[in-house]
Amino acid sequence: MQTIELNKEWFRGAVSIETTDAGLRPWRLPHDQLSLYASKLVEKAGEAAGVRVAFISDSTSVELHVARMDKDLRFDIVIEDELVATKSLLAGEEICLFTNLPGSMKRVDIYLSQEAAVIVKALKVDEGASADPLPKNQPRWVAYGSSITQCSSAASPALTWPAIVARSKGWDLTCLGFAGQCHLEPMVARVIRDLPADVISLCLGINVMGGNSLNIRTFRSAIIGMVSIIREKHRNTPLFIFSPIYCPHRETDENIVGMNLVAMRQEIEEAVTILASYGDSNLTYINGLDILGEAYVGMLPDHLHPNTEGNKIMANHILDKWIGVNKNG
Repeated sequence: MQTIELNKEWFRGAVSIETTDAGLRPWRLPHDQLSLYASKLVEKAGEAAGVRVAFISDSTSVELHVARMDKDLRFDIVIEDELVATKSLLAGEEICLFTNLPGSMKRVDIYLSQEAAVIVKALKVDEGASADPLPKNQPRWVAYGSSITQCSSAASPALTWPAIVARSKGWDLTCLGFAGQCHLEPMVARVIRDLPADVISLCLGINVMGGNSLNIRTFRSAIIGMVSIIREKHRNTPLFIFSPIYCPHRETDENIVGMNLVAMRQEIEEAVTILASYGDSNLTYINGLDILGEAYVGMLPDHLHPNTEGNKIMANHILDKWIGVNKNG
């Protein structure tokens, strides 16, 4: 096989690419500014949720070489938006080999594990085959949220709800789902503001609830502030704000700062109503209970995170809400 020389143009879904001695490491924050962010957020931003090595090739086999990891991980290969194979890489292994691919010219996305940092060492294709980075011609979607957006509980990285939605819509996904770290920080709002985006979604509340990080005085203001920062450069971009999906032990039980999910959904909806009253006509509230409500509690094994089937249902319900939403809104 022949080795392809990689650079940042071969990656999709990363905010930045760090060149290390071991290879190329995708980050979901600017890697040269990491000290500006909380350490736990940086840890999650180093995990490769939604990141793909994306290219066009006529090769019938593809090898992805990654730096050795200390846990079992899964990688997916998607051909023309269809998931065709999953490779389970055991701890200590470094090569994902995908074979029996169509010999015609095709779009290929290799989804990196959504639950760990991944350093890409090399990409190999058949001797004599061609391979070029995927053109940047898809509508771009930035999806911000918590572990429910990072989706470590999905069976493989292409089966997270953002990945399913993105493929169904033909969108180029940048997943800013940070497990435990969705606290509406202004610096994250600046990252979203500065990214190219044709659609933006913010899934807010569950980490604020669990982390007691905002209260009834500050939560709505933080939402308005985050949206206002994003709107500095995305004045007319369709922006969807999701409230939390169903979580039985947090619906009415208050945390130590007096918040529960019933109150949070009201505050999120009110924030959207206020912003819309000031002329933001491209801002939409979506109730998380319409995406995954109490009827689907059986798909929340830990009563918090959707399993693989729950991710599929979330994706389908979101797609139902987004009929007609495209690059131009």
